[in-house]
Order: sequence, then C-alpha cells, then structure tokens
Amino acid sequence: MMQQPSILLVEDDAFQRKAAEAYLTQNDLKVTAVENGAQMRRQVSRAMPDLVLLDVQLPGPEDGFALARWLRETSTRVGIIMLTASADPVDKVLGLESGADDYVAKPYEPRELLARCKSVLRRSVNKATPSRLERVRMGGHMLDLAKRQLVDAENGDVPLTSGEFDILKTFAENPNRPLSRDWLLETTSHRARDPFDRAIDLRITRIRRKIEPAPDKPTVIRTVRGVGYMFVPPAE
Repeated sequence: MMQQPSILLVEDDAFQRKAAEAYLTQNDLKVTAVENGAQMRRQVSRAMPDLVLLDVQLPGPEDGFALARWLRETSTRVGIIMLTASADPVDKVLGLESGADDYVAKPYEPRELLARCKSVLRRSVNKATPSRLERVRMGGHMLDLAKRQLVDAENGDVPLTSGEFDILKTFAENPNRPLSRDWLLETTSHRARDPFDRAIDLRITRIRRKIEPAPDKPTVIRTVRGVGYMFVPPAE
C-alpha cells in the first residue's frame, strides 16, 4: 500500500489550522499542524515532510518568507506552498523568490487548497515515470532526469526546487521549441495562468542565475518575444 504523503501545516490562526487539518486528513493526507516557526523547525528536525503549508504572517522573529528560505536551504525536494492573506502581488513574488513552489491566497476554498497540495506532491513525491532521456546537457551543466539533479562540472550538484526541475525537464524534452508562459505553467504547475501571474518568469530568472554564464545575456534558456522561452542545446 502506498504511504500517505506527509504535510506539515504552519498556521497561527487556530480556527484555520484546525479546519485545514481536518479537511486534508479527510482526503487521505497525513497532516501535522503547528502554530509558529520554532515548532516547525522542531518538527522538521524529527522528520522532513513531503510538503509544508506555510503561513506568511506568523508570530515570532521569523515570518513565512524567512522560514521558506530556511526550508529550501535544508531540502531541495520538500514542497512548499505559501498561505497569504495579503492581496498584494508582492507577497506572491517574495514567496516564490524564497523558494516556494506555489501560493494560495486567503480566504481559500478547501478544495482549492487540496488541489494545490496534490499538484505539488505529484512533482515532489510521486515522481513521474522517467523520460527516455536520461541526461541532457544545458550549457556547462548536466541535467540528470532519473536522479532529478542538475550538476555543474566544476562545483557539483546545483540545488533545484521541484518546480525548477520540472521546468528544466520540460525544456529538455522540447529543445529548440518556443514554449509559451501559459503552457509552461499548465504543464509544470497544473494550473491556469492569470494575466498578472509571474510565477514562470520568476522561476526562469532563478534558473538562469544557476545555469547561465551571464544571466543577463542568456544563451541556454532564451526569451522568445511575444511567446515565452526556448531551450537551446549546446552545439556538439
């Protein structure tokens, strides 16, 4: 029998914490709920969950953004979804830049939260069947699709979030083909893009910082004006 995915819910509002915990548990997810960053750190030290639902506004010295950065430094594989009550798109941008895979705005429908959880878990826990490709060269790096790793010939493994890996995998399977932002988001995050959604652009920016010799003049992941982005393999 497949093991239940484990979720760590970090939410200081008791009502929202209990409601989300109950709904996710009813839908066959194993949920541990805590109310602040210190409790989150203690729980993670015992066992790294598959997914962390992390409220932005938390009591104590660390907010959700700081905790997301710590989580991402601790593990490149754990899924992170930010929960934000702010309508300010800056919060969404900061969450993604902190290493989060997705965000959910409060108040949210429980079914939406469940769908987002399942989407991130599919990428970080239930890995897709490996492609017929095994390793793809991307500039001076090698993307290992079976091991879900990006390797720099000089410095070794390059940390990737699950979302960043999925984007690189999609590019690797579609070389020299312009891919739209909408298609990339739907393919890698399983959700539609709204006109103000910058999730793909932010992830491409982070990816370029990791693989491009000159991120401001990209040659590996190129911008296609009016369309999106294109992966250009190195000439062999």
